[in-house]
Amino acid sequence: MRLDTSRTVNAVLTTAVVASALVLPTAGSASAAARSSGTAVEAAAESIAAKCRNHSRNYVVRQYFRGPAKYTLRCGTRTWGWKHIKQRHGWNNTMDRKIKSAIWSGDSNGRGGFSTYTNSCPRIEKFRTIIGTPAGSNDLLTAYKVNTTAAAAVRC
Repeated sequence: MRLDTSRTVNAVLTTAVVASALVLPTAGSASAAARSSGTAVEAAAESIAAKCRNHSRNYVVRQYFRGPAKYTLRCGTRTWGWKHIKQRHGWNNTMDRKIKSAIWSGDSNGRGGFSTYTNSCPRIEKFRTIIGTPAGSNDLLTAYKVNTTAAAAVRC
C-alpha cells in the first residue's frame, strides 16, 4: 500500500514540475522581460516605425495568440496593418494591449476578427479587430475603438 502511495505522489510531483516549466517564461523570452513595476516590456511605436522603414510591408512586427492560433501584425500599408492602424487610429501601448485582449479573449465579431464588449446588459462593443489582409488570412487588417453607443435589443 505504501509503495502505491509513493508512486502516486511522485507522479503528481513530476506532473507539477513539468507543468510549471511550461508556464514560466525563460530568461530570454519576451514574456520574461519586465520593467521594475512588473509589467511586460512592450513594443514602442518608434521601434516599430524603424523596423517598418527598413523592411517590406509583409514584415511581421507583432504576434498575437488565441489558444494555439497565431495572428500577426505586419508593417502593412496605409490601408492595412501597422501603418494603417498608426495613421488612422493611433498606436501606443494601450492599443497594443487592447488588440492582444480582443484576440486572446474577445468574441468573434462577424467581421473576421474579435471584439471586446462591456460587462453590462445589453452588451455594447468597445473594441474591434478585423483579421485578413492581402498578405495573409491570419493578419491583422485593422483595430479600433468602437464609438457607437447603440446596442442591439437584447432581453437581459
